[in-house]
Amino acid sequence: MIFPIVALLQLVLTAFAQSSADDDLMSFVTLPGVRALKYEVYYKDRNRVSPGYWFVAPYGKIDPEPASQQYKPYQIGPYIYDGDGMLIWAGSPMFDNRNIFDFKAVHSIGDKPHLSLVWQIAYDHSDNGYGVILDNAYDIKKKIPMPDEYGAFDIHEFNILDDGKTAMAITYREHEIALDTMDRPGEHTHVLSGGFVKIDLNSEKINYVWDGVDKVALSESVTVNKETPPVGPPGWDYVHINSIDKNDDGDYIISYRFTNTIYMISGQDGHIMWRLGGQYTDFEQDFTFSKQHDAKFIESNGTHHVISLLNNASDEYSNDEDVSSALFIELDTSASPKTAKVIRRHNRPDGGLTRLRGNTQLLPNNNVFVGWSERGYISEFSPEGDTLLNANFVSSRYSTYRAYKFEFTGRPSAPPDLVASVWGTDQTDLSTTFYVSWNGATDIAGWNFYARAAKNGHPILIGNATKTDFETMFIARGYLDWVTAEAVDNEGRVLGTSRVQRSRIPDNWVAAGFKGDLKTLNPDDPKAPKSSDDKQTIADAEADNSKNNNNLQSPRPADAEVKEIAQLAHETYDLVRNVSGVFVLIVLCGIVSGIAASIYLCFRRRITQPYKHVPSDDVPEEEIRLHSVE
Repeated sequence: MIFPIVALLQLVLTAFAQSSADDDLMSFVTLPGVRALKYEVYYKDRNRVSPGYWFVAPYGKIDPEPASQQYKPYQIGPYIYDGDGMLIWAGSPMFDNRNIFDFKAVHSIGDKPHLSLVWQIAYDHSDNGYGVILDNAYDIKKKIPMPDEYGAFDIHEFNILDDGKTAMAITYREHEIALDTMDRPGEHTHVLSGGFVKIDLNSEKINYVWDGVDKVALSESVTVNKETPPVGPPGWDYVHINSIDKNDDGDYIISYRFTNTIYMISGQDGHIMWRLGGQYTDFEQDFTFSKQHDAKFIESNGTHHVISLLNNASDEYSNDEDVSSALFIELDTSASPKTAKVIRRHNRPDGGLTRLRGNTQLLPNNNVFVGWSERGYISEFSPEGDTLLNANFVSSRYSTYRAYKFEFTGRPSAPPDLVASVWGTDQTDLSTTFYVSWNGATDIAGWNFYARAAKNGHPILIGNATKTDFETMFIARGYLDWVTAEAVDNEGRVLGTSRVQRSRIPDNWVAAGFKGDLKTLNPDDPKAPKSSDDKQTIADAEADNSKNNNNLQSPRPADAEVKEIAQLAHETYDLVRNVSGVFVLIVLCGIVSGIAASIYLCFRRRITQPYKHVPSDDVPEEEIRLHSVE
């Protein structure tokens, strides 16, 4: 028996090793396919933080990945978190575990909030990606493709404007050009130009196109020079456009990362009105920026503008400054010469560099929210320049191209998810554990739990619990067969009800230590409590519910401890149940299979978990490959 025991011991140790190896990811009973990223959150002054949720889209590898026979849980894609890093919505199952970019809330479409995002091109190019709009029930309302002549729907930007009827998107287009301007007569090369399109959201058609190939010379680029050899398609990415915005006058600003320049484009005839930064700036300025991202209008009235941008100040290979920063720049184009000055600067709090990606967002209370990209690093700053909040993914394996903060109300069209199971050692100490969540609902204050004698029977209130996390656990005494859960808000209003579910009976229950007779085990009638204690519990629950749940509060410390102990006991029971089942199997297989299992599991501990979405290489990402062009 020594070898089966060793094998069993190895199995237990492996289970614990796997548990600690994925502690940077969340798992849920009610969403078993999802492994959402955990956040580390550090507040310096919570009272001054703007209200709202975080909108992020983590990815492990920025290029599309091929389909695989290997199982992967849902990890990448759009996610919403609250200010404590608690998950609100996991949108990854909707998008086939494909990369999502520029995920944010939109408040300019109709009278309800919406969501927008870029769904990246498929690995096999079976589609070119989409600009997607969802309503606040998380149903897709628009799925806008990019016409083939403009290539893939670029990941950098899907900017729905304040009119709610128009969106801006970025384009990369191939051109073959002569190199005469670089003193290389007779030579030609292919280039990728940076441009943009304006999309009418009603018709989903493009109604304006701008391209910079004949307006921005090769000499403005900091990535090519007179010695750079010519190439074939797709060509030099010599400007690398990464943002587009439009003001009320109909003019545009774009960011070219590889010229270190912001350009203002006339909405009337498409000419470049001015350049800010780079080798050919039109402004007198006492500051610099480089390799920037996310240039946006904050104010604009003809000759005076305020814009924001993320000054990366670096790329994969070098840096021009010691720290990246969010900049707000005031421009006066009526002066001669034109003037530009920084009116707000927020340095990255850890003193580091964001070499790729990132964004800056002005919040309604005049705070600034910054996405530093790598590891989901985000910060919030006060108007006075104080750092109020820092947060980042626990995992170092993921980034988010941008991060946003918005107030938002989610009303999922799907019902809450409920899973219930029965456990205990004999018929006298059975209990039913409820796990409930509602993916995307924002206003849940608590849950009411019901049981019924039959699937279509009358629901009997069993108890309630305050929502304290994405998934709520509730334990009721007895074997409750058919169950439901009801979400309520702070006023006691019912927001939604789960489907009727049947409680699960543990596999290998007897092997795990159940001493009762499964053949005679029958569910309890929720109308007929087994003891006076049960009667009092149900009476208390009904009394609480009769108050419209107005007094839903955080659990008392003692209640929290009891719940924590109960949950630990339940998890321990599951572990024992599973281990016991395996032990029986090992005994039956004998000494030989015990040896084989020990060797196999010993090696298995040293192999990366197959369900983890780990980037397939460790080399720095080249931003030149952030778009997909045939």
